[in-house]
Amino acid sequence: MKDQKSTKANAPTRREFIKASSLAASSFFIVPRHVLGKGYIAPSDKLNIAGIGVGGKGRSDLASFAKSPHVNIVALCDVDDRQAVTSRENFPKANYYRDFREMLQKEHKNIDACSISTPDNTHAVATLAAMQLGKHVYTQKPLTHDIYEARILGQAAKKYKVITQMGNQGGSGNGVRRMQELYNSGIIGKVEKVLCWTNRPVWPQAVPTDTIDPIPKELDFDLWLGPSPKVGYNKSYLPWNWRGWWPYGTGALGDMACHIMDPVYRILPILYPTSVECSVGGTWTFTLREQDNNPAWTPFTTSIHLDYPRNDGEGNIKVSWYDGGILPELPEELEPGDAFGNSDGGVLFIGSKGKLMADCYGANPRLLPLKENEIVNVPETLARVPNEDHYLQWVNACMDGYGKGVTSSPFEYAAPFTESILIGNLALRSWMSRDNPTAKRSADKYLGRKKLYWDAENMKVTNYENANQFVKREYRDGWDLKL
Repeated sequence: MKDQKSTKANAPTRREFIKASSLAASSFFIVPRHVLGKGYIAPSDKLNIAGIGVGGKGRSDLASFAKSPHVNIVALCDVDDRQAVTSRENFPKANYYRDFREMLQKEHKNIDACSISTPDNTHAVATLAAMQLGKHVYTQKPLTHDIYEARILGQAAKKYKVITQMGNQGGSGNGVRRMQELYNSGIIGKVEKVLCWTNRPVWPQAVPTDTIDPIPKELDFDLWLGPSPKVGYNKSYLPWNWRGWWPYGTGALGDMACHIMDPVYRILPILYPTSVECSVGGTWTFTLREQDNNPAWTPFTTSIHLDYPRNDGEGNIKVSWYDGGILPELPEELEPGDAFGNSDGGVLFIGSKGKLMADCYGANPRLLPLKENEIVNVPETLARVPNEDHYLQWVNACMDGYGKGVTSSPFEYAAPFTESILIGNLALRSWMSRDNPTAKRSADKYLGRKKLYWDAENMKVTNYENANQFVKREYRDGWDLKL
């Protein structure tokens, strides 16, 4: 979105649109069901959803919500008209905007909830703005770009009392619930080590040209940047490759850990790690212009190792992450030809009595060796989400209302989970940081591994100050994240 000096005269500030929206909302009321008679779904029985970021994943998210007969898609917002085409065709009655602040100001009385599916750099600001107007929110994973932003959204969930859901669909799957039942049975014993892996990154690992490209007329690039530093436009940033640039995305870890590590965080007695270390292969930085703040490309391959104290005080659990084609050692219990996770990745719990493996999203959990699954009979004890539908679960929870509706990944869960994941990126980014002169081109020299010690209460690395610059970004003028 635009710098304060260049913002159009009629563009609302955050404080102005919240004030205006709150005043108008006080005079709005909903027509009750009995006025319309039998056979009708009254406006009060409809959930009016606005989409912020409606191309790509945002497009499929809206289509998933719209499967419910209780959903109206009433407003659409995207900074890139090209990406919004299909959603505008699918929901022709929905009003269309480029600036979500303008949309919230003008449409707030028509909106009950918002779906946020922008690049990671604007997740937090769009989500908080909607929550501050009392709107339920469904925000794609990872919940935020920074650790600080995740902490703020966790606090906001408690303050604003709206229904929340992070878009890690496996959290509503039967797989993770079955995995929980197998773990709870004690059959694999005490878990002290977990391995996680993914095939990401799958975005092109191409070197962009050292140029400033013309901005397409359909794109408001300043709005796309949001709180991120002002830079010249380069066609390699979007619509998809933004995940590979640190100012906008969170790399392979941010892309997939919310899916793959969900069983780890949901099942095991852990909260925040106390230390993290990493190894990195194949990274580059590019200077487009001196004033462009040297945008950095995320690593091609990484391994990250997190050490979690158990909440029950019985030692630690070490969680290792591998991406970019780097995989953990195959378990000795697997026979040649047995699948190790699936094509997207997987997770392996290593216990004192046995091992438990699942695919990406916690799907298809199975004991190792595989023949154990033919003889073990662990009863089903946990309730399942109907049709494993993460989207309609949120819709129904919104209809039930705060305090009654239940979701699988409310921000009370998703915010600390996201913090925990993004601590891995602290290690990656401090390893690559520009103020270390030997890391200007990280492919030139391997720096060696440095273990970072994490103080979760104060959101601070205690033994390497350089890493703390990545806990909380500096926002551009005109942007903030105040509760």
